[in-house]
Amino acid sequence: MLEIRPLALDGVLEIVPIRLGDARGFFVETYNEERFSDAGLELRFVQDNHSYSAASGVLRGLHYQVPPRAQDKLLRVVRGKVLDVAVDIRRSSKTFGKWVALEISAEKGNQILVPKGFAHGFLTLVPETEVLYKVTDSYSPEHDRSIRFDDPVIGIEWPAMIGGFQLSDKDLKAPTLAVAEVFA
Repeated sequence: MLEIRPLALDGVLEIVPIRLGDARGFFVETYNEERFSDAGLELRFVQDNHSYSAASGVLRGLHYQVPPRAQDKLLRVVRGKVLDVAVDIRRSSKTFGKWVALEISAEKGNQILVPKGFAHGFLTLVPETEVLYKVTDSYSPEHDRSIRFDDPVIGIEWPAMIGGFQLSDKDLKAPTLAVAEVFA
C-alpha cells in the first residue's frame, strides 16, 4: 500500500507508504517490488546507502552518475528532516536545468524517487538526521559527477541556515551546470 504523487518535474515522484499503527508504534512497508511494478515503476535496486549528519545545515550534493552507470534513487529519512532537491540534467529535456524540492522527514514517512538524468542533493534541516536510499546501480568512482549546489543558473532556493552550510571539499569544488558532464 503506497501513494504516488508526481512532482513538478517529469519522473520525480513523492512516494508515501501507508503506516499501520497502534499503541505500540507503527509498521510500514517502505519498498515492495511487486507494488512498485504494479504502479509502473520497474526498478531493480542493487545497493542501499545510509547517510548520517550530526548537524543541521549539512548539504550533500548535487550528485549523480553518468551512463552507463547512471542511478535511480529512492530516498527516505529515518530520523530527522531534509530538504531534498532534484535537478533535471537531461540536455534534451524541456525542463533542463530546472529543479524541484520536497521536504522529507521521519515524521511524515514520505520518500522521493529521483530517476536517472537528475542530479540530487539534500540539506539537513535538523540535527541528528539519518537518510537511507536505494540505488539501481552500484557506486562507480569513474562515473561519479557533481554540480555546484549554488549554481546561479539553476537557482535553487536553499533555506538560510544559521552558521551557513556544511559541505565536503568535493561539493565545494563541483563545476557549474554549464561545464558539467550531463545526459544527452
